[in-house]
Amino acid sequence: MDTMSIDVAPVRSATSAAHARESVRDFLEEHPIPAEAADTVILIVSELVTNALRHAGGTCTLDLTAYPDSIEVAVHDHSPQAPRMRTPDLNGGTSGFGWPMVNRLARATAVTSRPSGGKTVSALLTQ
Repeated sequence: MDTMSIDVAPVRSATSAAHARESVRDFLEEHPIPAEAADTVILIVSELVTNALRHAGGTCTLDLTAYPDSIEVAVHDHSPQAPRMRTPDLNGGTSGFGWPMVNRLARATAVTSRPSGGKTVSALLTQ
């Protein structure tokens, strides 16, 4: 098992999410997985980090853990509010696509409260 932790600052959401994706690519260079699985990890990181920056106070920490047959993505933020399933907005207003997509792509997802406040949203992905 190998882990990496990245603090994501709210400079601009797009820049911060891009930084997180680049960090994931660096992590995956050291832990090679099939290209399709790597794309899925990057997509889920992008969704979870963007959601944390948008909806959970603007800062978060991303942890990646490589196991022999899977990768765990965990995003810690300061909001106690869990992500929720909702009907996607097909008119371009409020989105609603990310959390359902994460749940479809991941082998398992979890939302846990943190003792210090806030929550951790995690996704386990098969390599």
